[in-house]
Amino acid sequence: MVVVLMGVTGSGKTTIGRLLSKELGWTFYDADDFHTRANVEKMQSGTPLTDDDRRPWLEALSNLIRNCLERGEPAVLACSALKESYRKFLLIDNRVKLIYLKGDYAIIQKRLSERRGHYMNPVLLDSQMETLEEPKTGLQVDISLSPDEIVKKIKTYLGM
Repeated sequence: MVVVLMGVTGSGKTTIGRLLSKELGWTFYDADDFHTRANVEKMQSGTPLTDDDRRPWLEALSNLIRNCLERGEPAVLACSALKESYRKFLLIDNRVKLIYLKGDYAIIQKRLSERRGHYMNPVLLDSQMETLEEPKTGLQVDISLSPDEIVKKIKTYLGM
């Protein structure tokens, strides 16, 4: 099984992903690590990525998921997956579970103002919120809960 944690920047994907993968003993992957240098530079400058910018990234993530499933390696992937068309690259079969970390704009904006050492320019939050197509499948979890509560909800959803 591969769990995809999705949401806008600052929603807690990496924090929750690391905690969940540690509790389950699964491998954790951060989709941010799969961006091209050009994409990282665009985001650092505050320029939103286009669908064309994202395509190679999404293909790499799809290959990662496929490889994990083929190897029988359970994994957690933190990935924005903002659009339904992006999620089609990731949700390749029923062994891939989608978890949407949903949050209020003010909470996320506050988190971003306090975050250090991340290349994503906080000014891109507005662009991400505009791009976001909320999923109709999977589990939605309110990010105002504590990380431990969020992980507990996810584990319950997964039957673990």
